[in-house]
Amino acid sequence: MVNQVTPIHAASGISAPKGKPRRKWKTWWLKQLHTWHWVSAAVSLVAMLLFSVTGITLNHAASIGATPVVTEKSGTLPAPLLKQLAKPSVDTILPPAVAAAVARSVDLDPAGKPGEWSDADVYVALPRPGGDAWVSIDRGSGKITAEVTDRGWVSYLNDLHKGRNSGTAWFWFIDVFAGACILFTLTGLLLLQLHAHRRPSTWPIVAAGLALPVVIAIVFIH
Repeated sequence: MVNQVTPIHAASGISAPKGKPRRKWKTWWLKQLHTWHWVSAAVSLVAMLLFSVTGITLNHAASIGATPVVTEKSGTLPAPLLKQLAKPSVDTILPPAVAAAVARSVDLDPAGKPGEWSDADVYVALPRPGGDAWVSIDRGSGKITAEVTDRGWVSYLNDLHKGRNSGTAWFWFIDVFAGACILFTLTGLLLLQLHAHRRPSTWPIVAAGLALPVVIAIVFIH
């Protein structure tokens, strides 16, 4: 005869403890938060440092002196290509062969950039981070005149911060970087919530971080 042993929880009418599944779920969730927090931190670390430093340089732009360096260049468009400037091309963009010849002559590439066409010349603006540039082509003689202005590394980094004249690749980089920062911040907030019971000062400090810019904006910005 086999003795049957009735589990004490079943015999007493007491259900099995539910704490273990809950602790297991919390451990899994905490691990996921830590993983996404450090991954987003690693992705955005260098760019966050760059944007933080340039935030300071932008805030003090008036007190950071810079002497622009202007470089002038010149050249001549080959005679066979001059007739392609007889009339504006589609969307005022320089013909590809003309743009390539200009790039070889003055080391500035106007390909795909809209130009301002007049009876005398074609002017193409080539703005860039930290400076400026332009190319002008005389439609009669084919003379190419170009100018490049460099305002230094601080201006260059400040323009990257603002996304000014930085191109499509940098445009998308800023979006990806901003998304990584949002993920880093939100996972950090959830980690604060999970650990807040052991750190009573957590929410007062978070509240202070929210209140400070709000108070400054209301009281001092008019």
